[in-house]
This record gives sequence, C-alpha cells and structure tokens, in this order.
Amino acid sequence: MSKILVIGSMNMDLVVETERYPQEGETIIGGKFEQIPGGKGANQALAAAKLGDEVEFIGACGDDSFAPRLKASLENGGAKIDNIFEIEGVSTGVAVITVDPEGNNRIIVSPGANYELDLGKIEKIKDKIIEAKIILLQLEIPVKTIEKIVEIAAANNTKIILDPAPAQKLSDHILSKIDYLLPNEGELDLLLADTEAKNRSEKIKELLNKGVKNIIVTEGERGVNFYNGQETIHLDSLEVKAVDTTAAGDVFAGAFAASLIEEKNHKQALDFAVKAAAYSVTKRGAQSSIPDKKELNEFLAERSN
Repeated sequence: MSKILVIGSMNMDLVVETERYPQEGETIIGGKFEQIPGGKGANQALAAAKLGDEVEFIGACGDDSFAPRLKASLENGGAKIDNIFEIEGVSTGVAVITVDPEGNNRIIVSPGANYELDLGKIEKIKDKIIEAKIILLQLEIPVKTIEKIVEIAAANNTKIILDPAPAQKLSDHILSKIDYLLPNEGELDLLLADTEAKNRSEKIKELLNKGVKNIIVTEGERGVNFYNGQETIHLDSLEVKAVDTTAAGDVFAGAFAASLIEEKNHKQALDFAVKAAAYSVTKRGAQSSIPDKKELNEFLAERSN
C-alpha cells in the first residue's frame, strides 16, 4: 500500500517567458521556451514523494511523446506509477503558460487524457483508495470522478485533502466529506458564490457548517491561515525573490500531505509546507521547482546564515 495516494492530472507545461502579456488581437515576441513536466496532480505527487515517503500517483495520459517524459519525472522523484492509464488516440494533457519578469503566470489547460479518468477506471483502483492513509485530490479531472473517489475514501476512513483548483463550484455532498480543504482566496470566494457569506469569517463558518473539517486558505505573500472551529493558525510566508509561482500551491499541498502523514501537528505541517512552497517560487517551472529534503534543508540553512 501507499501511505499517500494522489489521483489527478498530468500535463506537459509549455512555458514561455514574456516581458508583458499581449492585448486582444496583438502578437508579441516572447523569450525563453521550455517543455516542463507538470499537471496539478503529478506536481503534488512528486512533491509528496520527494519530501515524504510511499507515494503513488494515479492518472491518465495519451499515447504520445509527452507521456513517457511525464512518467519518468514522477518515477525518478520516487512516486509509484504502476496505475497510470494510457488512452489510445487521445493527447496527454497540456498547459500553455506565460511567465512575466515578476514570476507571475497565466495558464490555459487543455485536459486531454485527464478527462478520460472516468468512473470505470476509478472502480479498477478502488483498493488503492481504501488502503491509503491520505488521498490528495485536485480539480483537473472530472468532478464526477472526484465525487466517486471521495465516496470510497470517506467510507473507508481514508483522509481526504482537496485542493479546489482550478476553481469551480462543488456540491455540499463532496464538501461534507473533506478532511482538509486548501483553497486560495479566489477559490474560497467561488466555492461560496451562491451563498450570502460576505467576509472571511462568514465563509469559513459556512464551509465548516457544510461539514469540511479543516480549511487552509493560502494567500501567497501574505502566508496561510488555518481554521477548524477549535483552532486558528496564521503563518507568514518566507520572503524570497519570486522567479516563477507556477507550482507553488501544488508544492504546498504535497508537502503538507507528506508532513501530515508523519503525524506532525497542524502548525508543524503548515510550517513545512510554507517553506517548501517558498523554495519552489525561486525556481523556474512546475516539477523542476520541487525540492527534495536535502535541497530544502540547504535552502533554509542558507537563509539562517
């Protein structure tokens, strides 16, 4: 069994540096271009594997040239990949990413094979969900698939961490079974777009009333906030020179899962995740920015000198 099971997307990120973003109808000349393994699910699995132990990734890819590179990146980082479904005649997921000089990004995702991860395939790996201690999910695969995974996990006491990105509305049925919900500010707003909750306090109360057990709101440079009705924690982010923020949220999620599995308390797990995410924004790309334990320790040691 794997302690942490990540089910989600795998994409090849097509990254272009740009001095500015084009206006409507405008063509501009960009800078450096790279193809970097990514996808929110694969990123989180790789982060959990490099910073933790016993991680498996389950997803779907096409039968194209991107698939072997994505699988190799995960396997080389220590994640198990025995249950990745290869879909004939369908492209592997692709993300087109532009990055400006401040490290901010704009992303368009073409899901491809990620949307072929359907209910039938989840039934085939049901035992993996039941055996795992933690399951880590995102929203780059169909919501109906997420719902089935959550049903199986909740019925078998597998802890569920959900990163609700890309942002979209989720049913109360799904939310009621989530152990840890990891929205950023925009995602928090969208999750409660149909309610009367206006301020942060009202939104958190509403989610807790819906059955979410723990909520972690990530706020970039302003740090993170944790709520569960009994405990509130705020941690500042580390001050770093941001080069590319593409996978910061994914690194945070994977690192948090890796720390939580070691039975760290919430504050310790959050602190570890904040530090790992800070490292990631100092590097280019998605999976190329994910540290292992040695790299993270060296980064933190340099900051303390």
